[in-house]
Amino acid sequence: MSTTGASAGPAAAQLGRYSVATTYSALPEGVAERAKMLIYDQLACGFVGGDLPAGKIIARYVDAHRGVGEAAVFGLAGCRAPAALAALANGTCGHADEFDSVHSTSDFIATGHPAPVIVPAAVAVAERQSATGAELVNAVALGYDAGSRVVSATGGSKPMQEHHGLYAGSFYSVGAAFAASRLLGLDQRRTLHAAALALNQGMSGYSFFAERRHMSKALFTAGQAAAAGVSGATLASLGFEGTEDVFAGRGGILPTWGQAGREGELVRDLGREFTVMGANFKFYSAGYPIHSAVEAALVLKERHAIDLADIAGIHARLPDHPAGVVDDRGMPTISLQHMLGVALVAGKLGFDEAHSAVLQSDREVLRIKSLVTLTGDPDFEVSQPRGAVITIHLADGTTVEQRVEHPKGHRFREPQPGWSDLRRKWADLLVSRIGERRTDEFYRACLTMETIDDVGDLVAILVR
Repeated sequence: MSTTGASAGPAAAQLGRYSVATTYSALPEGVAERAKMLIYDQLACGFVGGDLPAGKIIARYVDAHRGVGEAAVFGLAGCRAPAALAALANGTCGHADEFDSVHSTSDFIATGHPAPVIVPAAVAVAERQSATGAELVNAVALGYDAGSRVVSATGGSKPMQEHHGLYAGSFYSVGAAFAASRLLGLDQRRTLHAAALALNQGMSGYSFFAERRHMSKALFTAGQAAAAGVSGATLASLGFEGTEDVFAGRGGILPTWGQAGREGELVRDLGREFTVMGANFKFYSAGYPIHSAVEAALVLKERHAIDLADIAGIHARLPDHPAGVVDDRGMPTISLQHMLGVALVAGKLGFDEAHSAVLQSDREVLRIKSLVTLTGDPDFEVSQPRGAVITIHLADGTTVEQRVEHPKGHRFREPQPGWSDLRRKWADLLVSRIGERRTDEFYRACLTMETIDDVGDLVAILVR
């Protein structure tokens, strides 16, 4: 009898077998380093995001229901909670600041935000299990392999939103379930049950794009799916049953949401191509479609010594679907017009600038914002899915233009970001919260994560 059950199809069985066989020692060196960088970046995102309204409120919610203290919760000092609730809080914190990494496939399909789902889920379970750093790194790489392939098989963000009214990143709950299952030591059958139980807790529509304060976006983009992954795996570990083929079985992912011709993405090159390598690190604290536009505008301002008073108009051209995501949103950090105004007035767009209430209501920022027009260009979709062209019209009638095909940190832009780039990204934000000594200690611990005996010791550097 198959260990995955008679109803598990070939793809589900392959994913199940792959999951239980993964180990840190089998990861290629570059893959392990990328996973460690993602963990470092995402833990910093969550810790800093705990200072934002979404992080503080979700932490208070979890604190009221915390029960057994299995894992640390960002956003409220001293708070520990069951792993699923910690994942809910830390996933929400981890997307609250829009500084978390995003993902794309090798064929340019945008697939959302796996890191604030998979990393908080894996870290919470790793704390619960007193897992090693090596086990955590392996679990995160596995979570990416499962979750990203599921999203890719559906065609990614655009068709899921336009044809099904759903947020594609919800499928990362499946990746979180695989990561959590590996840390819990589940067999193939229970891992597949965990994936099914997670999926049906983690799905979300995309109405959160219409909110103002970036709370439900953080919750439904990340926290809910992270908690679903941990909950699914924990239930499966206790013997709670789910379908054994949530992928290709009746009512499963592929029959319901799969994009014709992409069914093979679910297991394509599994074990040979590692999807953590598709991560794109952010260096602006804003929605990702905004990054190339901000970079282009700041280049033009510096190169041509533009006085803001001389700007008569700004035209942004973006890929069609991303343009619709960031066009004049009420949520400032995912409004292209607003972030261009803040960046040009401040001369940069870091965490402090993006989240500054003073800048968001600054008269000059609002004036620049009013000068920005945005066009969605469908021809960008294949060649530069995260590119932008910025044209600035000056009062004397001249125009200047800059194109950025891929923003800094994108997988297709060289040079690729390294540890030193991420260290600079987080240095000031962490030092201001935990001091220089602990900031350095946290960085060194992440750099050598595979040597850590208990992941709780790594998290404690941030929260003690």
